[in-house]
Amino acid sequence: MLILGIETSCDETSLALIKTNKDKIKTIKHITYSQIKIHQPFGGVVPELAARAHLEKIIPLTQKIIKRKDLKKINLIAVTKGPGLMPSLLVGVELAKTLSYLEKIPILGINHLEGHIFSIKNIQKIKYPALSLIVSGGHTLLVLIQKPFRYTQIGSTLDDAAGECFDKAAQFLNLGYPGGPIISKIATKWRNAHKNKKPSIYLPRPMLSKNDFNFSFSGLKTALIYKLRKEKFPLEEVCAEIEQAIVDVLVQKTMKAVRSYNVKSLLLVGGVAANEFLRESLKKQAKKSKVNFFVPRKKLATDNAVMIALAGYARWQTLSQEQKQKAKKYSLKIQPDPSLSLK
Repeated sequence: MLILGIETSCDETSLALIKTNKDKIKTIKHITYSQIKIHQPFGGVVPELAARAHLEKIIPLTQKIIKRKDLKKINLIAVTKGPGLMPSLLVGVELAKTLSYLEKIPILGINHLEGHIFSIKNIQKIKYPALSLIVSGGHTLLVLIQKPFRYTQIGSTLDDAAGECFDKAAQFLNLGYPGGPIISKIATKWRNAHKNKKPSIYLPRPMLSKNDFNFSFSGLKTALIYKLRKEKFPLEEVCAEIEQAIVDVLVQKTMKAVRSYNVKSLLLVGGVAANEFLRESLKKQAKKSKVNFFVPRKKLATDNAVMIALAGYARWQTLSQEQKQKAKKYSLKIQPDPSLSLK
């Protein structure tokens, strides 16, 4: 099969073409346009600007991925239908419908969060039940996976996601956007120079005492602001403590869920999964608990169309011939859903 993946849920315009042959999957082409520079002056994503950038880039990127004469070779279009920003989602979904109309190509609307789960390279090696920590700028979720495509959300953020906390902390510190990579770079440098030393500033670890699997990071940001208004601390130590506090909460909550549900595999996915400190910390704890640990390549941790194409292929394989015919028939009726849940 030849599958076109389309991802425009937030601030990345991404298209990918993958080819499948039985169990072998090859990425033919993959292009992602990042809007970081557009949103940097505002310290976060501006929905109207994001949608406008998608509109400007989507056709040129599509032309780079596939020529008009080769469009008929595509067997399936997988497009993100939610969750995400409504104006951004519309751009991707309408492109999928247009291409589908031209050559009567079936479309599958893919849940963006499920796409992150399929960013794992060796997903076929996952043993169930599994637990996935999905952590990004807009999402911090703990999802129990009883078996492929069977999801139960057991925890989520009650306010800011982990990525948002990084961004807002960096904005307060005048470090720029996106905050995660900037804070992590400074924190890593400090930790490497001060082995086993704790920062002079201490921040709370929200929700750890709660007997559930939910997260809350807005209080962490507020605590940082109050601390720095009362006393000055070295920037490097502040960044190290911010990263340590966020990672402590993510790791401890996740491992608590691992033990409670007796899972066999642990997945770390989403944009913040590119954070090296989080990857290593969770990997270390998973090893102690003798749980198989999976994390995507950093290139596929952030929003991308490859993961959407892979999720689309996996979903397509589960459909009967009758369901595949229905998919072709109803492709043009797919609608974006900005609040789509993972079920």
